[in-house]
Amino acid sequence: LTVIIHHRERTSLSIQLHHSHCQPYQFNFMLSYRSLTSSIIFVLVHSSTSISLSSAFLIPDAAAAARPPPSSSSPSLSVSPAHSTRNSHHNQRTSTQLTMSTPTGKDIDGKSIAAAVRAELTEKLSTLTSDDSRPGLAVMLVGVRKDSQTYVRMKQKACADCGMLSFLQKYEDVDSVTEEMLLAKIGEWNDDPKVHGILVQLPLPPKIDEAKILEAVRPEKDVDGLHPDNTARLFNTATHAGNAKLNWRDFTSIPFHIPCTPQGCIELIDRIGVEMEGANAVVIGRSNLVGLPVAMLLCHRNATVTIVHSRTRNIEEVVKRADIVVAAVGRAHMVPKSWLKEGCTVIDVGINSVDAPGTKRGYRLVGDVDYEEAKEVAGWITPVPGGVGPMTIAMLLRNTWNSWRRATAVDADAAKE
Repeated sequence: LTVIIHHRERTSLSIQLHHSHCQPYQFNFMLSYRSLTSSIIFVLVHSSTSISLSSAFLIPDAAAAARPPPSSSSPSLSVSPAHSTRNSHHNQRTSTQLTMSTPTGKDIDGKSIAAAVRAELTEKLSTLTSDDSRPGLAVMLVGVRKDSQTYVRMKQKACADCGMLSFLQKYEDVDSVTEEMLLAKIGEWNDDPKVHGILVQLPLPPKIDEAKILEAVRPEKDVDGLHPDNTARLFNTATHAGNAKLNWRDFTSIPFHIPCTPQGCIELIDRIGVEMEGANAVVIGRSNLVGLPVAMLLCHRNATVTIVHSRTRNIEEVVKRADIVVAAVGRAHMVPKSWLKEGCTVIDVGINSVDAPGTKRGYRLVGDVDYEEAKEVAGWITPVPGGVGPMTIAMLLRNTWNSWRRATAVDADAAKE
């Protein structure tokens, strides 16, 4: 199989796939790119749900994160140097040949897939003018936890990179902060038309009623998907007559917010081309933040879902039957390869620190699955770090964009009336 890329414009990409026994196929992609030292990284963003390629970082003589067709023998991409390049003030033209080959690894590259999602959003927002409304994300940070501060900075930078607005309210003096102060600020953001998403950075100090604060956020601005109204809608299967069926293959069409990390897990499975319908899926963990929501999302995609937990009998036998395993329990290396079915897809949500004497930090991050063992039997597996983690912020941005899109559509309809 040979793929020929002809880059004629900055925002479009044409790919022809040739096979000796088939007619040529024409695929259309959106294209974003940026300069990194002396190389150009191309982010290929899939614009169709029926074609196998999804996202790839293409550097001269290298490639990563290609989406394979859903088969037992999954191809990867290798890139030859560009045959010709012509630059001018008005356009750029590049021709690059890619050859399909047998993969050497089975990692699901969350960094690349998250970058592709963000590139899609950047492309959508690039047509807005300075006078247009833009998606706005407001973040509340209480206290001075270093990890929370880092997460908030990452979210603000991600907003800026995509062309979104961000607003930050910090309460560094935990002793003086009160629930009333936080509720007042949330009320202000609820009424602010420039704010389309509100995120309360967790955890909050013990003296603050976390549930009360989260429930104060209007459901339509709850981009974390934690409000009880959004949770209830997620757990509605619409099986009764009169209930509208939702298209769970397209998250942008869902009219309410879905928690970011569970949504990211499903997005990863979609982007590598693994079919969920009819598959046996096991979710390890039953938390409100990840376990239960991701189980429900798998159910919406017509997988046969089992949730296992600390009281499950014969847990190894149950997990061993799974085509898809989502581990979200928070225990380092809980899942060995002996628990896994040959060729299964493993989504490891866990982020655990273990001692690593002799390293600069003295510890390293690992998942709930024993990665080194599991990759010997898994068909696909997310590494930790670099798997699910990057998807959380990408889904947060997409939820904010969805909220803005719904709000501006309502405003436009009101103006017509």
